Amino acid sequence: MLYQSLREISFTSTKIWICSLVFFTSTSRTPPKTNSWGFFGHKKINELAIYTLPSEMIGFYKRNRDFLIENSVLPDKRRYIIKTEGPKHFIDLDHYENDTTDLKNWVPIYWSKAKEKYSQDTLMEYGILPWNIQWMIRKLEKAFLNKDIKLILKYSSELGHYVSDAHVPLHTTENYNGQLTNQNGIHGLWESRLVELQFENYEFFVGKAIYHEDPLRSIWKVIYESHQYLPQVFELEMLATDSIGNENKFSIERRGEAIQKNYSSQFSNVYHDLMDDMVQKRMRKSVLLVGSLWFTAWVNGGQPNLDSLIVDKILMNRETKDSIRAYQNEILKLNRSHEH
Repeated sequence: MLYQSLREISFTSTKIWICSLVFFTSTSRTPPKTNSWGFFGHKKINELAIYTLPSEMIGFYKRNRDFLIENSVLPDKRRYIIKTEGPKHFIDLDHYENDTTDLKNWVPIYWSKAKEKYSQDTLMEYGILPWNIQWMIRKLEKAFLNKDIKLILKYSSELGHYVSDAHVPLHTTENYNGQLTNQNGIHGLWESRLVELQFENYEFFVGKAIYHEDPLRSIWKVIYESHQYLPQVFELEMLATDSIGNENKFSIERRGEAIQKNYSSQFSNVYHDLMDDMVQKRMRKSVLLVGSLWFTAWVNGGQPNLDSLIVDKILMNRETKDSIRAYQNEILKLNRSHEH
């Protein structure tokens, strides 16, 4: 019995205190070409998720920590060479809005039912994030079952990326960058600028990973939660603007050798305070769910002995090389300004 097996698994009690965490993207309209601190959030979430794992898993994941961290941003880089990658990072839930206020009635949670109600082309156009996470979990389960070391690490690192995206409210709306409400740039503001200014104040306690009997429903719960934050995200940005005035909303700053216009510290701090630690709360949940879904996939994949899997060195495969090269050269023009 699965429950019996779960009870036999011993966990190492884990406490994680995060004192410096920078989350997701920069405020530029396209991803920066250097080692952007905007990628640091995805890397940090994957790193911290390792320490939520039970003793049966944590050793293997710690030994391959560098791979899990560095490849957490591969899905973003891959968008430049694979056209179908973009929709995996978001779902415009409000596109399916109807007369009911219950988000669960807007779009079927199962892929087959959603395709019956809408065309696959429509689903691809407005994002497939929750289903993509489900597919990634199944791939990871199979990798565990086959004891395929490279695929275990590949799917673990990339699953962490998509799960992190699901916790961002602006990944669940057609108004993803405030372009429909004259709030252009709010995506980078929420994901990056606020944390850049506030991370020294962030402290999180993250508990141990838990098993999810129905991962898809857990994923949709996160999507619904993210979407329900949107009124606050937009309305409080307007309130912060009214509070300090447009003339104080932006400032000119030096970033390395570049001079950039950015949201001012004054405005950003007012906005951050009005949202009552919303960003910090979403980060904390993201770390825990990433670890929990890794654990769930391991259980469903037969609970293999990971200590017997030895990895001397994992070289970058062709996909990784091509993705990085395309990211540097911008081979494909992105449909969205922000998709991190």
